[in-house]
Amino acid sequence: MINESENQALRRDLKARHLSMIAIGGAIGTGLFVASGATIAEAGPGGALLSYLLIGVMVYFLMTSLGELSAAMPVSGSFSTYGAKYIEPGFGFALGWNYWYNWAITVAVDLVAAQLVIKYWFDTGPFGSPLWVWSAIFLAIIFMINYIEVKSFGETEFWFALIKVVTVIIFIITGILMLLGILKGGENSGWHNWVIGEAPFKGGLSTLIGITMVVGFSFQGTELIGIAAGESRDPARSIPRATRQVFWRILLFYILAILIISFIIPYTDPKLLSNKVSDISVSPFTLVFQRAGLNLIINNIEVLSAATIMNAVVLTSVLSAGNSGMYASTRMLYALAKEGKAPKMFTYLSRNGVPRNALLATTLLACLCFLTKLFGNESVYLWLVNLSGMTGFIAWLGIAISHYRFRKGYVYQGYDINELPYCSRFFPFGPLFAFGLCLIIALGQEYQAFLNHQIDWLKIIATYIGIPLFFIIWWSYKIINKTKFVRYEDMDFSNIITRSHKD
Repeated sequence: MINESENQALRRDLKARHLSMIAIGGAIGTGLFVASGATIAEAGPGGALLSYLLIGVMVYFLMTSLGELSAAMPVSGSFSTYGAKYIEPGFGFALGWNYWYNWAITVAVDLVAAQLVIKYWFDTGPFGSPLWVWSAIFLAIIFMINYIEVKSFGETEFWFALIKVVTVIIFIITGILMLLGILKGGENSGWHNWVIGEAPFKGGLSTLIGITMVVGFSFQGTELIGIAAGESRDPARSIPRATRQVFWRILLFYILAILIISFIIPYTDPKLLSNKVSDISVSPFTLVFQRAGLNLIINNIEVLSAATIMNAVVLTSVLSAGNSGMYASTRMLYALAKEGKAPKMFTYLSRNGVPRNALLATTLLACLCFLTKLFGNESVYLWLVNLSGMTGFIAWLGIAISHYRFRKGYVYQGYDINELPYCSRFFPFGPLFAFGLCLIIALGQEYQAFLNHQIDWLKIIATYIGIPLFFIIWWSYKIINKTKFVRYEDMDFSNIITRSHKD
């Protein structure tokens, strides 16, 4: 392990544009580029749109809650620190380790996904090596980006996210031109796709709940600005700005994209049913670009296809998610160590302010991606996705309850909420709505299996294992350290940034 000066501090080198793109990049990924087609096919255009709207509103409330907390107390521990200060120390401890594990496993998931995407072009690694060598190459790249300094992470993530944003914008413009008849491919398109078969809502409430869970996973990553707040140059201004701007941009991208897909491709099209990362040829983005005739053909030879372009974008998306995951889990482990909840060696920083010991530990867990050498990439991908799936929702639940108790305690002690750098306008409805809906989604992931008496216990365990593990970690810490729930009158607001401090 690397042992460098403990007296160094994290560098506040992330700019407002970095924070905005980090949050946007965290939410725009394979969930939009690939899985959106399956949600339309399963629930119909109306069901898919309603699901994205519902989850979008929930995420907005979560973002306003996190924005208020992060602007007032910008720390890399983010909701782990807030959970410990405003709920119960053991709760914050479990929330932090849950989030570290979540993103460290997600890095491994993304590295395996990279193998699946690469298979579109290559069946082997470089020079005929095994396919898992690609994961090793990408892991080394992500490690070095995070090893140098936080600015290198911020810049890389900015450009990764920009590629995804530009792709979505081009897609939306292309779709509109097709619907207006300016580009070909828009024939037989329009509102009639919303009234064929069972449209606009297919499958009823049970199907809507089912795809809402998938959509929820698509939005995970927006909370990364809470982690990045600890290295933001001016968190009191940049966090509120990112909170206000990011949500509307993301929701606009998702809603317009879903509308265009549903107008151009009927939900009955069998190609929409696939949501495999490796099956980019049936991505709704690819299908729309192909219908628009955006393939580059020279002398009757297809030189550059829409599928090739989208495969490159999805690979960028996967690497972006892995890069963000490496950053988030490293900072969370560092924050846990600073609070005495992880080994002290993870507090050591490089001269550039990078917690390299924490980075090395996260990288070791990310090496689970190499299990593909033994079990195959698609099997390992599904295992890791199931193992990490619930943890993101637990983090969201933690944000909602932390904000609720923070505001209650702040007012109880006589402080003026108007002095906060950013104040959520939707309290208390916002955090309560987000908490309730997130809880329903988390607990209801496999409810159909119980109703239909077709229970796959291995799948059930993989889906829900995160919940009992969270409570075991929480209550073990609580019992060993004899911690108590924090009362409103005992909450410490001495380190809160106010408008007077900001100005």
